[in-house]
Amino acid sequence: MPLSDTIRKLINNAWDDGYPCTVATTGKDGPNISVKGSMVVFDDKHLAYWERSKKKALENLAQDRRVVVMYSNFKAQRDKLLDSGFLRFWGTAELHESGPIHDAIFAKLTKREQEHVGADTGIGVLVRIDRAADLRGQPIM
Repeated sequence: MPLSDTIRKLINNAWDDGYPCTVATTGKDGPNISVKGSMVVFDDKHLAYWERSKKKALENLAQDRRVVVMYSNFKAQRDKLLDSGFLRFWGTAELHESGPIHDAIFAKLTKREQEHVGADTGIGVLVRIDRAADLRGQPIM
């Protein structure tokens, strides 16, 4: 089942709307949560972001490719755009340092992300969505 146009729009505009996505990873030192302002819907089976800080999240992905992406937006719930203002996407990350997927992720980024310091050496992270649900556990795809 594909992601709805509403979910696509909310995630693709998350940073500009003030509701950035977070990514949870785990590694040898335990869990980490990072804000990812570049998160986009890549297609119906994938989310993607641009890893330019190359800190703990990237280090953790070297140990364990499993991630959880969370989108939270109470306003979207109050405005009845979403049944629950919290969406979770469990998945597996693939790192793309070059090549067609790297370039395709970069092309989907906002101009702000494409021009941000470090963007030119960034890594495209493609997250295959294995499961997606709202906070109540209701599937969203």
